[in-house]
Amino acid sequence: MKRIRQQAVASMAERPILWLAVATTVLSLVFVLFPEIDLAASRLFYVDGEGFPVSGIAFFSSLRRLGQAVTRAMVIVPLVALLVPFLFSGARFLLSAKSALFLLLSMAVGPGFIVNVVLKGEWGRARPREITEFGGTFDFSRAWEIVHYCQSNCSFVSAEAAASMQVMALALICPPAWRRSVAIGAFAFALVMSVNRMAFGGHFLSDVTIAWLLTLWVMFAVHRLLYVKTPLLTDEAIAGSLGRAGDHMKRALGRFWCALDDLLQKFK
Repeated sequence: MKRIRQQAVASMAERPILWLAVATTVLSLVFVLFPEIDLAASRLFYVDGEGFPVSGIAFFSSLRRLGQAVTRAMVIVPLVALLVPFLFSGARFLLSAKSALFLLLSMAVGPGFIVNVVLKGEWGRARPREITEFGGTFDFSRAWEIVHYCQSNCSFVSAEAAASMQVMALALICPPAWRRSVAIGAFAFALVMSVNRMAFGGHFLSDVTIAWLLTLWVMFAVHRLLYVKTPLLTDEAIAGSLGRAGDHMKRALGRFWCALDDLLQKFK
């Protein structure tokens, strides 16, 4: 039994993209076949006559803002890391250019496009606080069921759960000795932020867990693309390309200002 378990763990480590796809499919089927799981999980945070009282407690609102601040940092820091060599050719930031590209690309494709644009914009699922079971006016809908109770920023899936799980990307680029600790910390962060959203009546359990798996799937796929499939795309190659592009831009701007100055001189 121990050997089988070790082989299973090794297989997951070697082929995380495949196993994450399998996990997403299996978990989705569970929520589709047993939708009462979502209602039972949300009911843990619901109080008759009060709704979801956690949403009115300042501490938990501050906790949500902390998660949003971390998400902004996960975008701003990689952007700065790419802007430094672009604006100052030869200069480098603490975060390498390739790591910055990985963080931005995985954030843009996962939480950005798949979660916010495709799923939240098209599936139309009402939030727990909006359904009749919890004092709202809309009917409950299952995970992956396309309805029209919501036109934008809908419940399925959770953007904040996806963004909080994006912190796990740091475990893929940090030194190997730190990887386990960073992964544990990232998961704990995602768990706290996601449960907080459920406690607000903002998301079902399926919204949160499917968002996690989709984010991880994209994350590992982008990591494989950048670090396995394109070995020539090194930190130096990316930073060098950014530096050359920045130099071209500065020369073009210089020519533009000279031409503009010459034009203005004619009107003096």
